[in-house]
Amino acid sequence: MSGKIHILYEDKFITVINKPENMLSVSYPGSRGNTALDVLTEIRRKRGLVHGSFRPASVHRLDKDTSGVMMFALSPECRQKVMDNWQKLVIHRYYIALAENPAASCLNEEGVIDLPLAKNAMHHSYVADTKRGGKPLKNEVQAVTHYKKLSGNEFYTLFQLELETGRTNQIRAHLSAMKHPIAGDRQYRSRTDPFHRLCLHARTLDFIHPYTEEHLAFDVPEPASWHRIIS
Repeated sequence: MSGKIHILYEDKFITVINKPENMLSVSYPGSRGNTALDVLTEIRRKRGLVHGSFRPASVHRLDKDTSGVMMFALSPECRQKVMDNWQKLVIHRYYIALAENPAASCLNEEGVIDLPLAKNAMHHSYVADTKRGGKPLKNEVQAVTHYKKLSGNEFYTLFQLELETGRTNQIRAHLSAMKHPIAGDRQYRSRTDPFHRLCLHARTLDFIHPYTEEHLAFDVPEPASWHRIIS
């Protein structure tokens, strides 16, 4: 089985991994290639830890081109418990993005992007144009992203981001709407692709264990090359 994941933590309830870029979290109808779920399941099967029809289950997802920390539940009961209590269990979940700069940024050094998202015919999230005075779209949902500028130069800014709401493509759509598309994100109108990938990384997952109530925190730094390009 091709593709590699790095297991950061595992017990009888959960597994936490570092997912590489260019790998789906889980499959969807018509998708191809191994997913993080496939690779984790095969690892556990080789260890004799897969029993019956239940496989590990994701409790949240990362886009195919987003790297970083993910959690999987190892039983149906654990999956339901984590998903039902996600907001209480998760203390911090930080992303890092290398984003392009506009001629003049409208974002402060830190703040909140509070813009509803809708989906187009391709099921991609986007920020509707509210300046036209039209009514809210039927499929609009609230989306809130907290951001902080970490460093940058005239071409790029390195952002730390935290989701208050977990909408599909939320960070990508919000930064693009604020004229800071993520580098390598052609879908959201980026102009450059310096590392031949979407420059979005799930760096930190800080949470309370759903069963032991232990405080666990996992931090996988973003690529050092992202820092070098803005130094």
